[in-house]
Amino acid sequence: MIQRTKRLHQFLFIFALAISPRFANAQQPAVTTPPPAGTLNSTGAATNTTASGGTVAQPNDAVTTSNSGIPVGTVITMQNWQQYRQYFSDGVVDLFSGKYYWKMPADVSIEVGPTTLNPASKNFLDATEKYSGQVKVVELPDGGLTLANYQGGLPFPNPQEPHKAWKILANVWYRYIPHLSYISHASGCTLNSTGNVNCATGNVVYRQLSYNTDPGTTNTVDSEGRFYTQWFMILEPEQDRYTASLTIAYNDLTRQQDIYAFIPSLRRYQRVSATARCGQNSGLDINQDDYRSGFNSNITQFNVEYSGERKVLSLILSKMPDSKFPNGYDMPLGWPMPSWGKWQVRDTDIIGATKLASQNKGYCYGKRVMYVDKTDNAPLWEELYDPDGKLWKIAGLFPRTVDVPNVGPIDNSGSLIYAFWDIQNNHASFVADPTDNSYPFYVNEQVPKDYLDLTRYSEPSGLNMIMR
Repeated sequence: MIQRTKRLHQFLFIFALAISPRFANAQQPAVTTPPPAGTLNSTGAATNTTASGGTVAQPNDAVTTSNSGIPVGTVITMQNWQQYRQYFSDGVVDLFSGKYYWKMPADVSIEVGPTTLNPASKNFLDATEKYSGQVKVVELPDGGLTLANYQGGLPFPNPQEPHKAWKILANVWYRYIPHLSYISHASGCTLNSTGNVNCATGNVVYRQLSYNTDPGTTNTVDSEGRFYTQWFMILEPEQDRYTASLTIAYNDLTRQQDIYAFIPSLRRYQRVSATARCGQNSGLDINQDDYRSGFNSNITQFNVEYSGERKVLSLILSKMPDSKFPNGYDMPLGWPMPSWGKWQVRDTDIIGATKLASQNKGYCYGKRVMYVDKTDNAPLWEELYDPDGKLWKIAGLFPRTVDVPNVGPIDNSGSLIYAFWDIQNNHASFVADPTDNSYPFYVNEQVPKDYLDLTRYSEPSGLNMIMR
């Protein structure tokens, strides 16, 4: 019984950041004339070039552009996709090509819309301008890298050599995410080649404890050295209700995350071995290193290579599926439906992360290829290779725009749908927030006061308060 609940616990805390609000998008202003690309403007906003040459000119204001090379209104189907293959990640090209069991549905329809960029909050961009100049890369004895003098914001607003690729990965780790969120009934589902579907739901509390820049917070360092915590508890299936976990990430980048599990049958918490974070648990195709919107591993333990830039079609969700998986998905692949929104051409940096020789013993992935959005610094697509160098999984990360109170519309809020297709085992996993409006998403000051309890939701002892 204990082993079964532990496995289910590991199965479920993976998708804990799939959170989505029910806020209306803000009105989008007109395009402004861009300053030179790769610089900081007067507010500290990084002016990355968009797919059409437009840039993010002001924090908290969206910029809408046309898509260079693909006319707005173009619909990509199985009949014409090869005309646009240069705008897809390599994994998506494989899905279109039909070379694996998982392949595009015959009725696939990808409508291209304008590119709308929602930059990070003004305070975050101000912190970037104030502190990024003092951030230093430090070489570690085992060949890894870490940071010195980081105090908030984006550490490398214009990453350059040396170590350009690793700096991009550091930006992924420190990208803007609202400091507090709560979601009820987050959902995760698995799909196998016979069409069998298994789903579960849970509650999630995410809290950033250091380097906050949201209005009403202070840019201080947590007294216990924590960067963020994530609390998760199973709601369904009923027989595993109250099984819970707490993940703690630290400001010391060289320190491994702590993971604790609450086992209802024991009525107490216990530490989860760090080696369990990479395991494939209960058939889920997403492990601990994959979550937090696509990357949750220790950046000091990776060698990172830069593979160039690419304009990539990606889906920034305007609408979540109307019903629970598999309804509302384009089956049998589980591909986004046209109702989810129009696709955008996004400027991405492509990096490949491999574990250092001193760290790769027993590690599940030989390489993680990430298509990192230049505006949000978040992965949009990934290809994951096994230790023998063979393609293992294709991942799509579909963020949803959130109107964060006193901040504005943010794409990189932690609200998204994960889709992981395991092409070696003909298996897939999908993580999404609830579609039922009776289970709202709360962010920052909207979070109910019951979930502001720091002990209960950010410390291991708080797990023992469950079922009391």
